Amino acid sequence: MPTTVKLAEYLFQRLVQLGIGSVHGVPGDFNLTLLDYVEPAGLNWVGNANELNAGYAADAYARIKGISALITTFGVGELSAINAIAGAYAERAALVHIVGTPPRATQDGRALVHHTFADGNFIRFAQMSTHVTIAQASLRDPRTAPEQIDQVLIQCLLHSRPVYIEVPVDLVGVPVLSERLQKKLELPEAVWDSAQDKAVEAVLEKVHAAKQPIILVDGEIRAMGVVSDVQNLTKKTGWPTWTTGFAKGLLDETNTNFHGIYQGKWEEETTRDFFQSADVVLCFGAHFSTTNSWGGTSLPDVQNTIFFSDTEIRIGTKTFRDVPSRQALPALLQKLDTGKIQRYEHYPKLRKDQTVSIQDTDKNGPITQDKAWKVLATFVREGDIVMGETGTPGYGAREMRLPPNTRLFTPVTWLSIGYMLPAAQGAALAQRERSAGKKAGRTILLIGDGSFQMTVQELGTIIKENLNVVIFLINNDGYTIERCIHGVDEKYNDVARWRYLEALSFFGADKGAYTASARTFGELGEVLADEKLSDGEGVRMVEVFMDKEDAPQGPLKDMIEAQKAKKA
Repeated sequence: MPTTVKLAEYLFQRLVQLGIGSVHGVPGDFNLTLLDYVEPAGLNWVGNANELNAGYAADAYARIKGISALITTFGVGELSAINAIAGAYAERAALVHIVGTPPRATQDGRALVHHTFADGNFIRFAQMSTHVTIAQASLRDPRTAPEQIDQVLIQCLLHSRPVYIEVPVDLVGVPVLSERLQKKLELPEAVWDSAQDKAVEAVLEKVHAAKQPIILVDGEIRAMGVVSDVQNLTKKTGWPTWTTGFAKGLLDETNTNFHGIYQGKWEEETTRDFFQSADVVLCFGAHFSTTNSWGGTSLPDVQNTIFFSDTEIRIGTKTFRDVPSRQALPALLQKLDTGKIQRYEHYPKLRKDQTVSIQDTDKNGPITQDKAWKVLATFVREGDIVMGETGTPGYGAREMRLPPNTRLFTPVTWLSIGYMLPAAQGAALAQRERSAGKKAGRTILLIGDGSFQMTVQELGTIIKENLNVVIFLINNDGYTIERCIHGVDEKYNDVARWRYLEALSFFGADKGAYTASARTFGELGEVLADEKLSDGEGVRMVEVFMDKEDAPQGPLKDMIEAQKAKKA
């Protein structure tokens, strides 16, 4: 007789095989029996404060470990999570959204049950999710369910985007054939032939002839699975290399040819002139949203750019289709003749990110945005994850010089305010799992007071999971990023004034959990030098006061200064 397992066991064994160690979510009446199988499968259940936060956490977990899982209940639960799922889709996180749904008989009978519109329609929520997921599976037949699960998971990994799986309550414990579990899931590869060879040769022809070549790296290289190949290419060529905010932290910033984020209109003139005069730009993993491209001002000249994406190479206006970068880059690295390429013995002094010592500040003066982020950069060390929330922290984090093997999360495209706090939970948990018993790096959360109020409940999950998280709460009295855009003095950009440092106690931290505050650079220096903060365990929190009309250099600073000039 063929070997069988219960459907829920099949699903969760697949997740374990893919490297998932924890599942985020919230219990609800249509997923409770499904949750009974989570921990027996060897998975850690992370019970989040709400489904939106669970989705944010799962998104960040996926960006660190490669894939994640989220379980919600039908209707109210899945819709609470859909904003987070949309963000994961926009910024390419491989997230498996599992939804416990009513029994098949209830759905087929169009019963007027709770969590619906009481009209007998049970498919509308799944239809909503089709717009924010790359593939979906409605499990209705145990004979085909294993194959459906496998195909959806492959699409999740292949495209690095969320997928959606419905599991009716009455199917959770139904036996399914387990034979497919004996073979691990594998991603399909493109058939390599003369067409792909021609694409690589066309790239090599441009590369070998280039007189002033540069490299621009964007954040989709993570989803494309080519981070190490791109890093190797930057080292092999030695060409001047820039990233976008989305890609910052993916490459080793200590390399001499690395020059930080290219800031377009806000770049130093020498650097901007050099970038714009390049005759060949190798661009990897382009994700040119306005936020990620400095309002569109940091885009390279299309005519001189070679774009590498998941499925194609584009040289100027000519496109070579079906040439995945995961296969093309190793071929390019192998065939690249370093004796033929431009070798920069000298080129103009280009901007590089710098740290700022407390000694270089006015210790008695207020903490200002122009130096604060470069000072905070001195606190970051190898192996850390840095989270810069949408707002001034997200722009400020772009200025931070990072040590090797450091990951950075900054606002890219979706910009859902409050994302970074639950994301810190997911990232820290993934980081701990990856460390395999060794001491994991810290997760450093830089978040404003307004954003903190959006998702503060997830502090309780961070504390419950005993995660190594350091929080720098920027108290600048409201939504400073919104003040920069419009309404610098308007009441709608204010937030309630909380006693922020008491939050750790309220959400369950042990008595004596580390808290501190800083209003001057001198006080900030003393806090950063405290080993209880830098080398402590669990969650620690520092409240950093800044002026509500101060912003990092760049577009935010320009916008708020323009408003100040108008009201002067």
